[in-house]
Amino acid sequence: MDYLEWFPDRLVQLRLQKGVSARDMSLSLGQCESYINKIENRKALPSMTGFFLICEYLSIEPKDFFSPQLIAPTITSQLATALSKLKPHQAEHLLQVAKDLSENN
Repeated sequence: MDYLEWFPDRLVQLRLQKGVSARDMSLSLGQCESYINKIENRKALPSMTGFFLICEYLSIEPKDFFSPQLIAPTITSQLATALSKLKPHQAEHLLQVAKDLSENN
């Protein structure tokens, strides 16, 4: 996978899931208003620190940013946290529901 090409598209996907504009995200990160726009338009890449701040802002783990199979990593993380609090038989029930839902799509 060409991560230099893929990275900006993933950032757009995750930013839109959060429902925030590129300008607002840039300013929330303490950057100039065009910071995220430049990344998404392939004119710049964030520093490592910048990348970690982006992940923190998006409420995701850096590893999840690079997991294309996780379409909605924030929701996946929330589900994992909720599942970890269930009794085994409850988790098995939800697993079956998830399997049923994914088979019907």
